Amino acid sequence: MFLFAAEPIDIPPIDWGAFIQNHWYKYIIIFICLVYVFNKVFRVKKLPILKDLIIYSIIALFSFILLIFEIDVDLPIIFSLMVAVGLMFTVRIRYFLEDRKKRKPE
Repeated sequence: MFLFAAEPIDIPPIDWGAFIQNHWYKYIIIFICLVYVFNKVFRVKKLPILKDLIIYSIIALFSFILLIFEIDVDLPIIFSLMVAVGLMFTVRIRYFLEDRKKRKPE
């Protein structure tokens, strides 16, 4: 007797046209948030164009994978990325205000 012996599951075919037509805006939001996080957190210096192209194509691929997680697994990917971007904006505003306060003559 096999421990994991189960009946086969029929997986229906995926209608990619309807999938992209209904969820393209979610993909764009995920891609923009990932690019923003990459540029603000991980980018140290300007890269050559080919390396930039490779990095952005990898980000585009993983944006699609995160879109599948968002839709099929019901993980809050967009919400989590929006929180991360919001926190980064908050830190950026705080640094701006502190810098402005230091420049202000007393």
